[in-house]
Amino acid sequence: MNKNFNIRERDRIIEMAWEDRTPFEAIAFQFGIRESEVIEIMRAELKESSFKLWRTRVNSGVSQKHLKKRNEDIIRFKCSRQRTISNNKISKR
Repeated sequence: MNKNFNIRERDRIIEMAWEDRTPFEAIAFQFGIRESEVIEIMRAELKESSFKLWRTRVNSGVSQKHLKKRNEDIIRFKCSRQRTISNNKISKR
């Protein structure tokens, strides 16, 4: 992998990759890396058992990591139940 990411960027890539609803295309758009590079980062940063669980989940069909598998009705990345975040504090219900 050619790109050098700082710790904060690597953490964000891992977080986005771990989320089932965030497609690889969104990671590519934000960080300019391909799916194979995301997999390399996940393999290097996660424990082996965690990596295997993640890969199994991504390939199981439950995950919507690829836009082609994603329901066409989903046009947002943010959950409709998610509250606004201000000053790094999540608003209470």
